[in-house]
Formats: sequence, structure tokens, C-alpha cells
Amino acid sequence: MKIVKVHLGPRSYDIVISHNSISECSRLVKKSRIGNYAYIITHPFIKKSYGKHLENSFKKCGIDFKFKILPETEKTKSIDTAIEVVKDIVKIGKSKNIFLVAFGGGVVGDLTGFVASIYKRGIPYIQIPTTLLAQVDAAIGGKTAVDLKEAKNIIGAFYQPRIVISDTSLLNTLDLRQLRAGLAEVIKYGIIKDKTLFRFLEKNKEKILAKDKKTVEFIIARSSSIKAKIVEADEREEKGLRTILNFGHTFAHAIESASRYRKYNHGEAVSIGMICALEMSYRLKMLNKYALNRAIKLIRSFGLPVNIKGVTLEKIMNSLYYDKKFIGHHTRFVLVEDIGKTAIKQNPPISIVKSVLKERLK
Repeated sequence: MKIVKVHLGPRSYDIVISHNSISECSRLVKKSRIGNYAYIITHPFIKKSYGKHLENSFKKCGIDFKFKILPETEKTKSIDTAIEVVKDIVKIGKSKNIFLVAFGGGVVGDLTGFVASIYKRGIPYIQIPTTLLAQVDAAIGGKTAVDLKEAKNIIGAFYQPRIVISDTSLLNTLDLRQLRAGLAEVIKYGIIKDKTLFRFLEKNKEKILAKDKKTVEFIIARSSSIKAKIVEADEREEKGLRTILNFGHTFAHAIESASRYRKYNHGEAVSIGMICALEMSYRLKMLNKYALNRAIKLIRSFGLPVNIKGVTLEKIMNSLYYDKKFIGHHTRFVLVEDIGKTAIKQNPPISIVKSVLKERLK
């Protein structure tokens, strides 16, 4: 078992990484003293595949529970769904010491955290991420949100979980597309902060895609540690330090929104977004050709998409201007100067933004 600590004073918590750690869930909950009634938000496949394991774990420690089953789709991450969940909790939570459990991927995690942040002005919640993307990124750091049709993650709050339990055995049912989606975020960490991780990904592609247990645990622990340190330094993204985690995401969120979340999953959009940001860095003479090609080669080697299909430039540009990282008419992009080194660029020429997008519209 590997434990990564997120040091945030009274909001500190552990990220527990191991194989079959879901069996330790109830013990960890009891230790944290967050409640005796678990309201578990999940989706049908996860409930069917792993629900009994979680039930048995809670029963061992006398924790009551209820499952709330929601569709596995980005549309679930809406204000209407959040209100539906709150109303359901109100019905059962009058005399119970309730806490929420996000048992799924990034959509479930974002929604659960958001509901926890607004119900009674905040109740405890824990994350049990079931996808690689959620284990290395979405479940960590306390960003919670729901979407509007105009933009992704536009309504939300910073609200930290009490614990994150990353059980690598839950990744066994991931198909190749979902695995690759998570790897996009892992690659992101290598590009923005960690040359060692970047080289590890270059050398261990086959083991990673085969879900080798030790290899996967390493990249989860390494990625979690990187994100934990960044969150510790800038929890609410007020100092500009946490902003580097948005590398590739400005383009990605616009691509997702412009395609109404139907064409690409989040990791695929991040992959394309990173390509755009890398190309932009090169065209602004911030990044040399060797580093550009090396980063693009790594992204391609894992079978991630690099081109945009079925979305117009106009729709992407319209979505860009709803991005939370834009302030008034000022645009802001996370770019790179080398593998492991980032820079924030304010107001780059819109002609370059459009140009790198056009290059991907093939």
C-alpha cells in the first residue's frame, strides 16, 4: 500500500493506492470518523461489477449505505442532477450522520464533490475513483463542478474529500479507450513537471498498456504525488501555481463543449489539447523542435487522438471564450518551454490560436 499525503492543514487527507484497497474502505472511513451512513453515487456498470465488494466492506464495520445509480455520461454532470441528488439525500438524511461516496470516474467524482459542498453548506465525502483518469487527476485536489451547455465545469467549488482510495484492481475492467484517456493525464504530468516520469512512459509503454500491476501503481503514485504538491502550494488556484495543471485543458474543454460531449471523452480531448498547446509553444518560439517532436511522439505512441473531427473552428472558438481561465477579453494559456517546464502566456495572438486548431481540423 502506498500513501500520498495532501497537506492542507485542517483539510489534509491521504491518497491510498494499492491493489484491492476497496476491502479496507470501511476501516479507513471509521478511522477518519466522517459518519455512519454512506450515500454512494455511482453508475450501473460499477455497481454491477464492484458494488458487492463495497457493500461487504461497509457491512463489516456497521456502516449503513444507499446506492444512487446515475447514467455514465457527461450529461449526468448537470445542475438538474445535482438538485435531484440533494432532494434524495434530504429524504433519508434527517437523523443520519451522512457522508457521500464518489464511486466512479471523473463525472461521478465531480458531481459528488459538488453536492457535498452545497448540501447543508458542506458535508464529508470520499473518493473511490474507478478509472485511471480519476485516480491520477480528477479525484485529487477538491475541484468540484457541473456543466452548462455553454461550457464545462462552469458551476463549482473547491471542496476537498476526506480521503481518496485508489484501488488499482478496479482498473481491470477498463477498455483500451478508457485506459488511454487516463494516460493522457499521466503524460500531462510528465510534460509539465517531471522528466523522470516522461522517460518512464517512453520506456514502459507495453507494460502500461498491459496494465502491469507494479507499473500502473508507479504511475498512479507518481502522478498523485505531483498533483498533491501543486495543490498544496495553490489550493484554490489563486497564486497561479495550480494553473499549470490546465495544460492542454483550455483547448480540450472547448473541444468537448463544442462537440456537446459526444465526440471525445475527456482524456481524448486533453490529448488533442496538449498537441495544440505544444504547437502553440513552438510557434511562439518558446519550445524547440526536438522537445515538440518528442512530446508528440509519446502522445501518438499510446494511440491517443491528435486531430479534431466533426467540430467546426467557429464552435470551438465560441466555447473558448466561456473558459474560466479567461478574464474579460484577456486570454491565458498554459504552454511549455521544455519537457518538465511550463510558462503561462497571456494574450497570445488569436491568429496563432486559430492556426493550431485549423492544423488539427483534418
